[in-house]
Amino acid sequence: MGLLKTAILGAAVYAGFKYVTKKDPITGKSIVDDIKDQAPEWMEKAKGYKREFETRADYAKEDLGI
Repeated sequence: MGLLKTAILGAAVYAGFKYVTKKDPITGKSIVDDIKDQAPEWMEKAKGYKREFETRADYAKEDLGI
């Protein structure tokens, strides 16, 4: 039974990998390529959220007297 579960799980992982790395016939880019292109933008957004959280945390500390 364990061997069957392992085989099914392996097949699912393989199918997922093939889907994510498959090139789109129209654009010629895969999902992984799109994610790699958008990663720098997401990093900048995350840094902005971090800065905003830090300033809010500082204001909260001042208000609470910590």
